[in-house]
Amino acid sequence: MSAARTFASDNNAGVHPAVMDAIVAANAGHVHAYGDDPYTAEAVGHLRRHLGEQAAVYFVFNGTGANVSGLSAVMRSFEACICPETAHINMDECGAVERLTGGRLLTVPTPDGKLTPELVEARIWGVGVEHHSQPRVVSITQATEYGTVYTPDEVRVIARTAHAHELKLHMDGARIANAAASLGCDLRDITFGAGVDILSLGGTKNGILMGEAVVFADPAMARDFSYVRKQSMQLASKMRFTAVQFTALFEGDLWLRNARHANEMAALLAERMAEVPGIRLLQRVQANEVFAYVPAEHVAALQAVADFYVWDERTSAVRWVTSWDTTQADVERFVAAALTLLS
Repeated sequence: MSAARTFASDNNAGVHPAVMDAIVAANAGHVHAYGDDPYTAEAVGHLRRHLGEQAAVYFVFNGTGANVSGLSAVMRSFEACICPETAHINMDECGAVERLTGGRLLTVPTPDGKLTPELVEARIWGVGVEHHSQPRVVSITQATEYGTVYTPDEVRVIARTAHAHELKLHMDGARIANAAASLGCDLRDITFGAGVDILSLGGTKNGILMGEAVVFADPAMARDFSYVRKQSMQLASKMRFTAVQFTALFEGDLWLRNARHANEMAALLAERMAEVPGIRLLQRVQANEVFAYVPAEHVAALQAVADFYVWDERTSAVRWVTSWDTTQADVERFVAAALTLLS
């Protein structure tokens, strides 16, 4: 069976061949379960090389699991997490954070998916008042749900604001590789080097089969996380098969090449679609997502060419996502169809 590549999601893409080869190579003999194996130790070493030697790394199954378990490590049921209204933890995780931590999400409207110190400050109130959930964490997404990117300085000032109020800074890094590729920096520059405390490090959108990592800047913060991970149903028995995927990405620069290619295809798609009559770009294209207005009467016909999501039916805003395996031919074919339909 051969499936056409689409622009619906980078989750729709297949597994990079090097990652699949690594899984197959690990499928030999017996090793200890639950991460007590040399494959997992090697993968942790590669991530520490990018994030810092003190980083505490824990592999989990998926992005929601990473976010929920990471936040559960620092949030109690009467506490709250400040995040953008568009955050994945608010819009696309079915209330998992609130259900499983017992705490609240304090959401903030943003025009581009990015928090600022001023927006964070505006949500910090009722501190010490027993009638109100107590702010405990600030969560930002890198790259954001709108495909925009925080610079290291922008992360740094949010971290300073959070820490000044004794809050932790969590980063949902499902597309952190795309952000790093966009900024031309290493992962540490936009995470722990800029003041992030807890990182959900994405791999699925960057070419692996299944798996993410929860990483803590300070091992002391992760003191009880092994129990949290188990209780969150995120502990894999055959951990080696998750771990070797991260080794395949991070022992060289595959993670960066995959992300850079996806970003380049998004930039090309945005550039070419901006020339199509009736289509208007809605956000800066900094990573691998393109947001655009498409006349409502043409959406279904264009989706039949290559599937994509309607982001907001009220405004006919759509989202196109490119992947590690998107080709220039995919882009040109899609643009040609749009020109035919809308011209």
